[in-house]
Amino acid sequence: MRRIKIISLAVLCVFGLSLQASSTRITYKSAKSSSSYYQMAVQVGENINHITHGKLSVTIEESQGSVQNVKEARKRTGNYVFTTPPVLIKLAQAKKAMFKNDNPKSYDKIRALFPIPFLTMHFVVRADSGINTFADLAGKSILIGKGSFGAKEAAKYIKLFGLAGKVKLINAELSGAVAALKNGQIDGFATSGSYPAPNVIEAAASTKIKILSMTPQEIKLTKRDPLVIPAGTYPNINHDIMTTTLPVGVYTTTNMSEKTAYELTKAFWESKKNLEKQNIWWKAITFKNLNMFHTKLHKGALKYYEEVKANLPARLK
Repeated sequence: MRRIKIISLAVLCVFGLSLQASSTRITYKSAKSSSSYYQMAVQVGENINHITHGKLSVTIEESQGSVQNVKEARKRTGNYVFTTPPVLIKLAQAKKAMFKNDNPKSYDKIRALFPIPFLTMHFVVRADSGINTFADLAGKSILIGKGSFGAKEAAKYIKLFGLAGKVKLINAELSGAVAALKNGQIDGFATSGSYPAPNVIEAAASTKIKILSMTPQEIKLTKRDPLVIPAGTYPNINHDIMTTTLPVGVYTTTNMSEKTAYELTKAFWESKKNLEKQNIWWKAITFKNLNMFHTKLHKGALKYYEEVKANLPARLK
């Protein structure tokens, strides 16, 4: 009997190793662990692992921001997947801004997969800070994060709104923003997570906050798309917030096989109903959002979209 048990255990071990060996490993480079995009990545990874019965094994990696994600695409091998606004891919391939010292050809292998909820700018301040408009930020301290897209966007807005040199911008990790706000060390913080953003929810739960609303003129200055955060999205915020948004997509490189890209894209869309049950922000994602991409789709992703007869711009094929 003991010999039979040993043989059975050996067979199970071999079977388990066989299943593990057949699993395709994917590295999903996301965002800071305190951001909504990291939470999204975890949701996507868990759902894809589940719907493919482990055939696709997604590991989530924390990131310092979208710029780092794009830059790593040059040297990462295998099934590297990452998130970024399309505009950063455009800048990288044109050798502009933060990519001006890079070889643009090293970004030619980047390919699009699928869209995810968009970046939404939040300027969160203490309710007792006396800040009601962006003009009121003069003489105040705002934590804007460190190295992320949101940090750069916040600094840009401060300058565009005529507040350069008038606001103390703190370049520190966003993970400490809520505690610093609660303890009165800062007057507010800026974050670019999709709404409802976990760190904004956390801030609202620990202290009374306001979220600044932009005027139409201020939104026009940013050259970003307008977005309304509905009243009631956050505790005690009972009015609509006018702010800006920026599309975000999931990308890979031509290092990924057509088969893997097809299975990954298919698994994402087939998981969407369950993702919507986990968080409301997924409901906004449809095939129409594919129009935001300017980078060609991976051949595997393209195969899936053609199978489901998605309406695709010619530039993506």
